[in-house]
Amino acid sequence: METATEKLKKSRAFLCLECGKCTAVCPISKYNDSYSPRRLLAEGLFYGVGDLISDRLLWSCLTCQLCSQRCPVDVKYSEYMRDVRELACLQGKWGNPTHGGALHEVMEMAASPKLRQSRTGWINADLKVKERGDVLYFVGCLPYHQEMFGKDFDFSPISIAEDTVRILNYLGIEPVVLENERCCGHDLYWLGKLELFDQLGKLNLQEIEDSGAKTVVTACPECALVLKQLYRERLGNTSFEVKHIAEVVAENSDKLQFKELAMDVAFQDPCRLGRYMGIYEQPRAVLTSIPGVNYHEMQHSGRGAICCGTTNWMNCDATSKQIQRSRLTEAKAVGAKTLVTACPKCQIHFRCSERGEESDKVDIQITDFVNIVASALKG
Repeated sequence: METATEKLKKSRAFLCLECGKCTAVCPISKYNDSYSPRRLLAEGLFYGVGDLISDRLLWSCLTCQLCSQRCPVDVKYSEYMRDVRELACLQGKWGNPTHGGALHEVMEMAASPKLRQSRTGWINADLKVKERGDVLYFVGCLPYHQEMFGKDFDFSPISIAEDTVRILNYLGIEPVVLENERCCGHDLYWLGKLELFDQLGKLNLQEIEDSGAKTVVTACPECALVLKQLYRERLGNTSFEVKHIAEVVAENSDKLQFKELAMDVAFQDPCRLGRYMGIYEQPRAVLTSIPGVNYHEMQHSGRGAICCGTTNWMNCDATSKQIQRSRLTEAKAVGAKTLVTACPKCQIHFRCSERGEESDKVDIQITDFVNIVASALKG
């Protein structure tokens, strides 16, 4: 196993100039004076990670990469956080998990080779799927989200899956949907539980390989990042191409017939879709091509977009809520009545924020990119 010093070198942490640009743009630092990327980096550099692994703030980092984007010497701060968290996990240190840690338990259970699931109960007679084929739809954790959040948050996470298949069917594609698909392991990766992440990856890759798929489509940016980059980084090259549904829709725009929707929308750039994978224009191009949709760009958008305020189901607190309310307020301020997300977790976090006190609510609609596209399809 790599030493702490070796991990620091890998993240380029020793190149830090202590200029403070990371702290200046960090969404957590804006609302929490105790949190500073520069301070946590310096602590590990000058004093070792002994105290840092016991610091609960270690788990607050959103790994959103705003700081790395502004860093003049390309310190990989998100990777630094992951590596220090790995050391913390090995010593039994942990942050403050949300929802009683239930979603972390799901991820860990999913890593068992003996697990057998029935994950296709949401597929109704109107949706056409098959067991083997060239295109596979990787559903991700939407079935779990449906059970956890569907009722309390007044929306249907599984509708994102349904509408993704509906869009693919409209394009003449009958995707493979796996009966025993598992969580991709995204959160385990960024929480430093890399051994479990590798176990999940090997199991998912075998399922995908057995399906015969040459292209994997997902509506979750976190799944897309894992399947496209992180599995390859950890487990070697894969035999399939990976696309987020926004890319698929944009590439096939000439095949789509849209009816008019009277909507004023803004778009929330997911960190993984944008800063991690460089996908900015495709969802915007699709939204602006729908008749009747008035698009409003937020002040912080594209490469400078602010994250949804929490990640990895960890350390969701008052700071997270302030970030979420600020983001929703920003969308409403530019004239949007609906904030469009392209990440299921973004929607969950924003809807959670809107469940607070009446005085804290921004009162803006929130929906997913695929739900809008599917609702606009003619026929």
